[in-house]
Amino acid sequence: MNASDQPMGDGEAAPPGLCSFKGFNLSCVHDNGFEKPQGPNITFLNEDHFVLPTFSTAAKVRVAITCVLFISSACFNMATLWTITYKYRKKSHIRILIINLVAADLLITFVVMPLDAVWNVTIQWYAGDVACRILMFLKLVAMYSSAFVTEVISLDRHAAILNPLGIGDAKKKNKAMLSIAWTLSLLLATPQLFVFHTVSRSQPVHFVQCATLGSFKAHWLETLYNMFTFCCL
Repeated sequence: MNASDQPMGDGEAAPPGLCSFKGFNLSCVHDNGFEKPQGPNITFLNEDHFVLPTFSTAAKVRVAITCVLFISSACFNMATLWTITYKYRKKSHIRILIINLVAADLLITFVVMPLDAVWNVTIQWYAGDVACRILMFLKLVAMYSSAFVTEVISLDRHAAILNPLGIGDAKKKNKAMLSIAWTLSLLLATPQLFVFHTVSRSQPVHFVQCATLGSFKAHWLETLYNMFTFCCL
């Protein structure tokens, strides 16, 4: 919200002295030497004025779309997993790739989507500090794993085209690459356990949020971390 209490779009820049949440990462706007928090669905006009966020129309639309995507993703991925497990029993190196891709997609379906939907409804964070850190960690693991497993499939298809006679070694290579993909997903998401935590404000109203406020010594460090995450995805 801006100084006139009108909702501010996700892509709009905050004026001087104003902080607003855009997405799940917390960043800071510096004004007159003060560091003021900005992150998901919360705004600070200045040091003394606090505007309580609301479940806006845009948030309702996001929740509705997320619910539709959740249902469709859960149904299709579960159907694919059932088909691969019970109908397609032929031993193939492609089978293990599909199973891992479905597992990564289901992780997004049952971690990222419900988290996004519920957080948009509740606006603030009610699950506590431990859940804040763990869920942010799992969220990034899900996103990394889906991207990395897709890369493994791309490398497998590339190798199959360039060296079709080397299919005998494909299963062993794919298992090694999948192990690396899941390990990297866990390692690269580990910082989430430390940068995210609950932050609260008691005046004039009690408000708790899961954010990165105070985790970075400088704003450029947070930008660098976000850019690194974006590039990996």
